[in-house]
Amino acid sequence: MNITDSTVDVLAIAAHRDDVELTCGGTLLRAVDLGRRTAIIDLTQGEMGTRGSAELRAREAARAAEVLGVSARENLALPDAGITNTPETRAALARMIRRFRPQVVIAPAQSGRHPDHRVAAELIRDACFVAGLARLEPDLPPHRPRKVLHCITYREDAVKPTFVVDISDVFERKLEAIRCFASQFDDATQAGEVQPNGEPLYDLVRHKAAHYGTLIRTRYGEPFHTTETMRVDDIAALEVSTF
Repeated sequence: MNITDSTVDVLAIAAHRDDVELTCGGTLLRAVDLGRRTAIIDLTQGEMGTRGSAELRAREAARAAEVLGVSARENLALPDAGITNTPETRAALARMIRRFRPQVVIAPAQSGRHPDHRVAAELIRDACFVAGLARLEPDLPPHRPRKVLHCITYREDAVKPTFVVDISDVFERKLEAIRCFASQFDDATQAGEVQPNGEPLYDLVRHKAAHYGTLIRTRYGEPFHTTETMRVDDIAALEVSTF
């Protein structure tokens, strides 16, 4: 695959296979429906997971990628439950970022109960920056993404979403992608950042998406945070009514 063939508009990077489906799968589906090219990088193989195995999760991830319609899904094979942000891991991820040359990178929330999620958020931001340094890994042309978004689905921190993506039309397909990970989620009541309330996990995913949808007056949504302020050109065209 040459660089031109692998170029995408949106690249979602997450710590574990299934994280993308849970947190921003609807947004990737919307992007594909709008004609954008998308891809996924899973940082680990999930070998420390309580359920299933790394091999099974690889097969499940491949099926989910087909549902999401991504152009590629790759794995960096960093140690599960042991992701670190070092010059070596930054360089390895930067190489992948240069191959895909995305304009937008989706990363995990900057806080979370799983240490891999928190460290991954920092690693991804740093790798996006160093990917633009010409003297780092000079055999690949430098590329720095224009924007890094942090998906904050399931996080109930003080951080308010910068924006919410309307995924109403694609929610059932998002849930189909999540259900591909039967080894992880069938009969589960919690996973990753999804805190339990006694209901099946699939119901929790639906209820959470409905909650974020109400923030923008739609049925289902996925929330994101950006460290930079969003720009508005025409205040008369602002969406989401106050009353």
